[in-house]
Amino acid sequence: MPGSHPTPPSNPPQRHPRPLGGDPMRRRDTPLVSLSSMILNNDDSPAHHLALKRKPAWLRAKLPGGDAYNTLRKNLSENNLHTVCQEAACPNMGECWARGIATIMILGDTCTRACGFCNVKTGKPLPADTAEPRRVAESLALMGLNHVVITSVDRDDMPDGGAQIWADTITESRRTCPDMSIEVLIPDFQGDTSALGLVIDARPDILNHNLETVRRMYPAVRPQAQFDQSLELLRSARELGMVTKTGIMVGIGEHDEEVFELINEVAATSNTHILTIGQYMQPTRNHLPIDRWVEPNTFDIFKQHALDRGFQVVESGPLVRSSYHADEQAIQLKPGAPASDSPLSRLIRNARANH
Repeated sequence: MPGSHPTPPSNPPQRHPRPLGGDPMRRRDTPLVSLSSMILNNDDSPAHHLALKRKPAWLRAKLPGGDAYNTLRKNLSENNLHTVCQEAACPNMGECWARGIATIMILGDTCTRACGFCNVKTGKPLPADTAEPRRVAESLALMGLNHVVITSVDRDDMPDGGAQIWADTITESRRTCPDMSIEVLIPDFQGDTSALGLVIDARPDILNHNLETVRRMYPAVRPQAQFDQSLELLRSARELGMVTKTGIMVGIGEHDEEVFELINEVAATSNTHILTIGQYMQPTRNHLPIDRWVEPNTFDIFKQHALDRGFQVVESGPLVRSSYHADEQAIQLKPGAPASDSPLSRLIRNARANH
């Protein structure tokens, strides 16, 4: 019948053959047209995987090893803690762990979302562990860090998205490590402002929420999220006095012009303080393919553009990740240490003084 749309099958094909649960086709908005019935069903034959692209020379990461690396690994294991370093297969794990730095991941190791770029497993998580904040704090006290980054999986199965666990973790960590600065990398809490308020009231030093990619790429990269919702989270946190931070990856299908547009929009809309830009690296053959390797000089151009638009701290480079070198930026925040002239150190000191 002219003008009618074909009825989609009850089990639509996956966009990419993720082996671990989740529904990467799930979207918040209903597609106007479905082409599912036009896709050839090859379920009886093995899935075809595109070969991973060979990394260029400037993307060689340090292999894990050394006493500091092994000590940190043992500490995390004994306290039953997860790190995004391991779960997301971060290329900088060897370097960071060798320096005794890690990004702690709370609320389990199973995410309720299935983003096309992320190596964290997806599916139905176990119930949240209310004792986790205490264990995290005790472990951090043993590590003796100047700065910690805490992140989590998405917990859309919980009424508050895990916000109370988040707040308790920050509070407990502050109690056991009063001299340590705390950076949090939070999910969007599905736009729940009261959940965001719980985290902000716990007063982390830096509040980070990654946009991950440009607006056009959201249906493929973050199908269960909304660009404007994440932008509003950053705006609200900044308005409530937080030092705010966001990050994106490039090389996943965006164009340079779209990166410039994102920088302009974030600067104008949310006045975010800190921006990180890094190269997307396909974790497995089951994830979104790499579209291009972005040259180091292009990262320099992105950085200068962001600084020109008012970002106060910009980390931009092929190996940059959201928490990469976060400890170096805040290393002199510890009371009694020489005052730091870095923009990030001044931001955190001012935020603490105004609270």
